[in-house]
Amino acid sequence: MENQRPWTRHYDYNVPLSIRYPRWTTLDLIQLSANKNPDLTATHFLGAEMTFWELRIRILKMANALTELGVKKGDRVGVHLPTSPQHIISFFSVTSLGAIVVNLNPMYTVEELKSLARDTGMTSLITSESTLENVRKLCREVDLARVIVTCVTDFASGMEVSSAKSLDLEKGWHHFSTLMDQCTNTKLPRVELSFNDPAVIQFTGGTTGIPKGAVLNHSNIVAATFQCALWGNATIRDIPIPRRSVLGVLPFFHVYGMIVVMCSSIFNCATQILVPKFDLEEMMEFLRNFKEISFFPSVPTMINAIISHPKAEALELGKKFGVLNSGAAPIAREVIEKIKDAGIFFSEGWGMSETTALGISNPQLGLKKAGSIGVPFPDTDIRLVDVEDGIHEVKKGDPGEILIRSPLLMKGYWNRPEETALELKDGWLHTGDVAVQDEDDYFFIVDRKKDLIIAGGYNIYPREVDEVLYQHPKIADAVTVGIPDAYRGETIKSYIVLKPGESLDAEDIVKFSREKLAAYKVPRVIEFRETLPKSAVGKILRKELRREEEQKLKNQ
Repeated sequence: MENQRPWTRHYDYNVPLSIRYPRWTTLDLIQLSANKNPDLTATHFLGAEMTFWELRIRILKMANALTELGVKKGDRVGVHLPTSPQHIISFFSVTSLGAIVVNLNPMYTVEELKSLARDTGMTSLITSESTLENVRKLCREVDLARVIVTCVTDFASGMEVSSAKSLDLEKGWHHFSTLMDQCTNTKLPRVELSFNDPAVIQFTGGTTGIPKGAVLNHSNIVAATFQCALWGNATIRDIPIPRRSVLGVLPFFHVYGMIVVMCSSIFNCATQILVPKFDLEEMMEFLRNFKEISFFPSVPTMINAIISHPKAEALELGKKFGVLNSGAAPIAREVIEKIKDAGIFFSEGWGMSETTALGISNPQLGLKKAGSIGVPFPDTDIRLVDVEDGIHEVKKGDPGEILIRSPLLMKGYWNRPEETALELKDGWLHTGDVAVQDEDDYFFIVDRKKDLIIAGGYNIYPREVDEVLYQHPKIADAVTVGIPDAYRGETIKSYIVLKPGESLDAEDIVKFSREKLAAYKVPRVIEFRETLPKSAVGKILRKELRREEEQKLKNQ
C-alpha cells in the first residue's frame, strides 16, 4: 500500500502503516485501562481525583441504573453536559448498553434542542443544573421518558453535593449521583453488542441550516482512538504512564474533544485534567499549578490567547507542555512561530464529524510545513477531485475537493438517506473542503466548497443564521459570511436590508438573534445596506461579499 499511499514515507518511525483494529465496543477501552492501571488517576477535576477502577465501577453502576429505568439498545440518549467526569460516565454507560449518545451542546437554545430531540427521537436526556431552565421549557413541548440531572461541582473537591431537592427537580426526574450511587449492580451489561452498532449521533452543520447527525459506530470510535494514540506514540512513549496527562478543555460534545481528549486519554492510561470552561486568566493560574502536561489538544483561539499572554514566558510553557495540538480551524503562521519559539512540540491537523474527528495531520516528529494540514492517517486514502464534476482527479498543485476513504467514516446521516447518498459514494466521502497536494504529498486547505464559518473552533453554517434573521418582521434580505478575525480565526458578519419604512440598529438584531441561536452563532458585526449583490436568478452572492471583505483587508 505504500505506493498507493506515498505520504506514509513521512510517518514517524514508530507509527504503523496499517493498524489491526480489535473488534471492540467503547466499553472495552475502559476495561483495558482499568485492568492495566486500576489505581492510576483517570480524571482530575476541580481538585478531585478518580482512578480508572473507580471510573469503571461508576460507569457500570450508571449503565445498570439506566437499564432499570428502561433504557435499551437503540434508544437515543441526549448527553447535554460540559467537560466533566459526569460526561465521561454518561458517554460510556449509554454506549455500553447499545443505546446511542446524542451529543448536545449546553449552549443550544430551546428551539435548537427541540429540533434535534424530535429529529433523533430522543427518549432520555442527561443534563446539568446550568441548563435546567431550557430543559424545563423543552419538556413542555417534547416528551422525554427520562431526565437525569447533575450539578457539575458534585464531582469537585470540597464542594457540597447537590440533591434532587436542592436542584428542585421536576417530579419523575432523576438526580445523577443518587441514581448511580444507589445502584449496587456492577456486572457488565447483558446486551448483544457489535462493533458495527451505532454509538453516537454527532451533529454537524448543514447548508439548509438544520444540523445533520453523523452516525458513528463503535468501530469508528475505536479506530479513531487507535489512530490518534498511535499517531502520537513518538512523543508519548517515553513518558512513564504515571506521568501521562492530557489537558481537557475541549468540550466532549464536540467530536474533537470526544476522541482526542476523552477516548485517547483512556486508551493511553493518561490522566485527564478536566476544565469545564475556558477562562484565560483562570487558565494561566491553573497552568501554574501543574508541573507538566503531556498533551494539550486545543483550538487556535485558545492557543493564541495562552501563548500571547504576559504570564506565558514566566510559566516556561516549553517545559510544561509535551505536545500542543491545534484543530477545528486554521492557525495563523505567526502563532505557530510563537509556539516554536517557546520550545513546544506542535502539530496541526484536519478532520470532520463525519470522519470521527481525524483524517489528516502533521507528524509529531517529522516534516511539518507551515500552513499544511499534513498527511493522511494510517489506513486512510485521500483523493482530490475536480470541484465541478466531483469525479476526475486533479494534478498535484491544483485545487480539488477532498475525498476520503477510511475506517473513520461515519455510517451515514441520521434519517437523511438522500444526503448520505450525495456525500458517501462508493465508500468515499465528498467533504466539500478544497485542498492542494504538493510535491511531498502534504495537503493544504485552500477553500471551502460549502459556506462554513469556523469561529473560535465552532462550526457555524451561515444559512442557519440567515434563516433566523429572516424571521424578524422588519428584515427584507439578510446574508451572513465569515470574515477574518485575529482572535477567533473568523467572526460572523451579517448584511441586512430592511423593509421599506422600517428602522433597526445592530443591537436590536443581536438581541433578536440571541433569543434563537446559541451565543457562538450570533452575528458579531452588522452592516445595513440598501441592496445585496444577487445573481440573474435572484440568489444572493455570498462570495461577492467575502471578496469585498478580503479587499478591505488588502487596502488596510
